[in-house]
Amino acid sequence: MKKLLFFSLSLFSALIFAQSTPQSNPELLQIIDKSTKFVVSTPKGPVEITRVMTSCAKNKGWLQPLIPIKGVVPVDEIDVLNALNDKGSIVVDMRVIDDRVKGTIPGSVGIPYTEVAMRMDELGCKKPAAGSTKWDCSKAMKVYAFCNGPVCPQSPMAIAAMVRDGFPATKIYYYRGRMLDWDALGLTTVKGEF
Repeated sequence: MKKLLFFSLSLFSALIFAQSTPQSNPELLQIIDKSTKFVVSTPKGPVEITRVMTSCAKNKGWLQPLIPIKGVVPVDEIDVLNALNDKGSIVVDMRVIDDRVKGTIPGSVGIPYTEVAMRMDELGCKKPAAGSTKWDCSKAMKVYAFCNGPVCPQSPMAIAAMVRDGFPATKIYYYRGRMLDWDALGLTTVKGEF
C-alpha cells in the first residue's frame, strides 16, 4: 500500500513539474480572436497571460464566448445528457468528419459546421421558398450544438450561419465545453460514427 501511495505521489509530482516547466520557445496560441497575449494589472505590476498547446488542448482555436449569438442558451453536460432522450431535441456534432469518427457523444448526429446552414431541413426547418434566403423554422427542433472544445470556432460559426438563415437563436443550445470537457469528465464516447 505504501509503495502504491509513493508511486502515485511520484507520478503526480512528475506531471505537475512537466506542466509547470517552461518549454523552450513554445508556440503562442490565440487567446481572444487573433491576440496571443492578454495583459492583466496586478499589485506587483502587469502580468502577461499567454496560451500554449498542451496535451489536452486538442486544437489551436481561440476562446469562444459562453453565448456566441444573442438568444443562444449555454448548456452543460447534464443538459446534453437529458437532450439525448428528448424527442424534441437533437444533439449535433458540428465537427469535421475526421474528428467525429475518432470519438463522439453517443446518440449525437454529425452535421459538419460547413454544412449545417444547408441542412436545416434535418433540424425541423422547411427549405426556403423560391427567391427567399430564409428557412421556415417555425417547427424547428431544439438543437444542442458542440464541436471540439472551448477554443474551437466550428459550432459558433455554424450557429451564426443558422441564425442568419432563419433558425431561431432561442432554439439553439450551445455546449461550450464540448468534446474536450466530455472526454475530461470520462463520459462515454463512440467511435466510427459518420
